[in-house]
Amino acid sequence: MSKRNTVTRTIRRRTGALGLALALGGALLGAAPALAAPASTAPGTVTANETLPRDLWYPGSANAHRLTYWTTGATGEPALSTGTVFVPEGEAPEGGWPVLSWAHGTVGLGDDCAPSVVGPGARERDFAYLGTWLDQGYAVVASDYAGLGTPGTMPYLDGKAEAHSVVDMVKAGRAVEPSLSNTWVAIGQSQGAGAAITTARYATEFGGPELDYRGAVGTGVPAYIENIVALAGPGFPPVALPGGLTVYSLYILAGLNAAHPELGIPSLLNDSGREWLAKAEILCYDPLKKEATGLVVGSLFDKPLSTIPNIQGVLTDYMGVPETGYDKPFFIGQGLKDTDVIMPSTLLLGSTLARNGEPLTFKTYPTDHSGTMAASLPDTVPFVRALFDGETPAPSFGS
Repeated sequence: MSKRNTVTRTIRRRTGALGLALALGGALLGAAPALAAPASTAPGTVTANETLPRDLWYPGSANAHRLTYWTTGATGEPALSTGTVFVPEGEAPEGGWPVLSWAHGTVGLGDDCAPSVVGPGARERDFAYLGTWLDQGYAVVASDYAGLGTPGTMPYLDGKAEAHSVVDMVKAGRAVEPSLSNTWVAIGQSQGAGAAITTARYATEFGGPELDYRGAVGTGVPAYIENIVALAGPGFPPVALPGGLTVYSLYILAGLNAAHPELGIPSLLNDSGREWLAKAEILCYDPLKKEATGLVVGSLFDKPLSTIPNIQGVLTDYMGVPETGYDKPFFIGQGLKDTDVIMPSTLLLGSTLARNGEPLTFKTYPTDHSGTMAASLPDTVPFVRALFDGETPAPSFGS
């Protein structure tokens, strides 16, 4: 366990929630935060701000901050999140730099996994992708999500909690960088794609009148995963899952346990399952994937999740991507060779959204999970530019 996790958990035992939050608001960012802890826990309120180390700046950044800010957690109570702000080179246009709120993919649940601490999980891929957006003249703000680098455990794939973090990161970024406009778009990949598309559903509501939300882009959206998770239990699945799917499964269990301790997830696991649950709370993606090679998730259970009353409803509320209620255009890109996110599920989500009359543009690409980010840029760059220009791209569900 990292020193940072040890310190966090020790303080958590000894202080109340508000005292802990104010104490760590600056401590997690270093010895000399630029802002004193505020009395307010209003969403977007910044408690600490420092210059981000240069090796973590995305290409094309003229300035970059690392900050701590207030948002809303899985329980609906105030929670702290950390995040980063990247300002592009050059002079800001009239009205300020338009803002992209980046939602990152799976990196892990331990505090040491936070992108604002160690950079993105897929450094080369994400640097190239986000550098492209900075070159287009957008400021980028990027939440770590509440619980990742701050008190508690990040509720992995909790769409509404992540949406709060993504929206409030825009408010926090504007608080430390006056050159940022209030017009913004959400973008994300994988876990972050689910966050970005769920944000698309709630952005206007969560952001309020101070922000001008225009739309969203998500690549590799994890859709209807709750239907598979609901089947988890002894013997399911009976074989080791390929690639990172075992890691995702462990993070889902740990995140669900953090968001809903009343479900008693540990009581459904055997001793080995509880040990793996503890590992999932602190290990980043690559170390956990290495340790979990050959692990059969079904072997970790004594009882199935289905013994929990209304588990399907709980999971749908927790991690289900909304099927209705979007008020601005949004884009979903899916790789045809994606083995991390089950493509038929994302296609089903797209067709459901289209059938419901939602303002969706859906496109597929002949590439894998990570490759979809770069492959989609010829479509997403003009899509986002149209959003900021006040245009409404016509919905489409095509190849």
